[in-house]
Amino acid sequence: MKRFAAIVLVLLLIPASAAPAQRHMIAAANPLAAEAGLKMLRQGGSAVDAAIAAQAVLTLVEPESSGIGGGAFMLLFDPATNKVTSFDGRETAPASAKPTMFLDANGNPRPHRDAIPGGLSVGVPGNLAMLELAHKKYGKLKWATLFEPAIKLAEQGFPVTQKLAKLLANNPDIAAMPDLKRTFARPDGTPVRAGDILKNPDLAATFRKIAKGGARAFYTGDIAKAIVAKVQHAPVNPGGMTLADLARYRAVERAPVCATYRVYKLCSMGPPSSGGIAVLQILKLVERFPSSALQPDTLTGVHLFAQASRLAFADRNRYVGDPAFVKVPVAGLLNTAYLKDRSALIGTDRDMGEALPGTPPMMKAEFGRGDTEEQQGTSHLSVVDDAGRAVSMTTTVEFLLGSEMMAGGFVLNNQLTDFSFVPVQDGKPVANAPAPGKRPLSAMAPTLVFDKSGKFLIAAGSPGGPAIIDYVAQSLIAMLDSGFDPKKAVALGHVIEPNGPLLLEKSPVLTGLAPRLAAMGYEVRTLASESSGLHVIQRVPGGYIGAADPRREGVAVGD
Repeated sequence: MKRFAAIVLVLLLIPASAAPAQRHMIAAANPLAAEAGLKMLRQGGSAVDAAIAAQAVLTLVEPESSGIGGGAFMLLFDPATNKVTSFDGRETAPASAKPTMFLDANGNPRPHRDAIPGGLSVGVPGNLAMLELAHKKYGKLKWATLFEPAIKLAEQGFPVTQKLAKLLANNPDIAAMPDLKRTFARPDGTPVRAGDILKNPDLAATFRKIAKGGARAFYTGDIAKAIVAKVQHAPVNPGGMTLADLARYRAVERAPVCATYRVYKLCSMGPPSSGGIAVLQILKLVERFPSSALQPDTLTGVHLFAQASRLAFADRNRYVGDPAFVKVPVAGLLNTAYLKDRSALIGTDRDMGEALPGTPPMMKAEFGRGDTEEQQGTSHLSVVDDAGRAVSMTTTVEFLLGSEMMAGGFVLNNQLTDFSFVPVQDGKPVANAPAPGKRPLSAMAPTLVFDKSGKFLIAAGSPGGPAIIDYVAQSLIAMLDSGFDPKKAVALGHVIEPNGPLLLEKSPVLTGLAPRLAAMGYEVRTLASESSGLHVIQRVPGGYIGAADPRREGVAVGD
């Protein structure tokens, strides 16, 4: 009966009407997380308050994707000042990190999957420090209030999702890791199943400490000691993180990267994320073509998008890294004349093949090509509050269930495997090579769009590793050029071109286009399904409409 009641509760949270929300809205990857955020909005909380409450619940109910043991990027628009800002909560490498940390005894890069589990891959978590920094500037409710829904759910239990249950069932090696087995196993030792009621008293205790002591309670004291002990004494791949590494972590408020596209202005996350630059590049590269040529699910639309994506990924892999360690030519990469020259490389009837990086103006350094293999343990949420403040936040533990270790009831990330395993390529340093205190490259691209009068229009973002760039860019082009509403845009079959084979998500239209694309020179691969999680809110006459990616279990709710 408890299991049935819990499932009914979740279903009741899904909005029954497509009518616009007039005051506020949140779109998140789990109904319980969305409801926690909505509760804060109903209490007069800000978009940041709602995001924090939702993230706390996601730590509990979607541990495979995000949590306080990982990192995040947040874009925020404040209409009171007409300012867009961004908050960087990306993890950092501990002082023990070395450029060669992911090479084997022969100097060759280790298999990526072998380096994920254990302590070596764990970066100093940045999520909570970022959320506290944003709350100090834009929060309205008391910090402790924001953790109440997650504490209650952790103590009373929540229904295990299909997504988490499927992950554990399909990956017995992951499910067998000691921390995960202890937390996510039934009494008979088998992984929990969808609908089982799962409690997490350890996480409830952690949240109580954080609610009382703020982020300091996480980065010092018992929680920090538990993290360090887990990393240093991991069952595989022990790492060298120390209490000093945690104590010195700082989140950073940064200027976003912004550009115009037709009559719109778009802002997204800058370095150490490559996502914002690449999304903006893709849109600028196709801007010279009429909107009619960019229609989704058409041969021309797919081709032009894929060619722009090739060019953006070539630049992304060469030039972007942590701006504290490398001089990233952001202005050059978004320079109008540079992108006009790059766009001229796009032909209308043939695939250009593997694109080479360009030479943007103001480039101050020469880098070798990177080799990142980001994974898909990520989530996204979008929020708009009563005052019109908008948040787009992408949050991650990197791989599915991160490093496959837990401390204090939460999953520890494996974000350091987002560094390039090869620190030097063709005799040149790689921009994304590991280093002490460095933040690894990301593809996360939380994005805000403004109309021609400067008013907020869209908050969007997605999980998905490097494919985030194409997921977000494709959905924005669909909305801005073809007038798709959020629900139709997030349900599109995905086209991914990371400057290699062209990846098409299986759908009647895209599968039908595959032979014609192959005839244009593409190496086409069809994927059964992509792991996107687009969560979009759009301002419309009368309020806001939103959508959650049908490939996941999220909802958009509002009043």
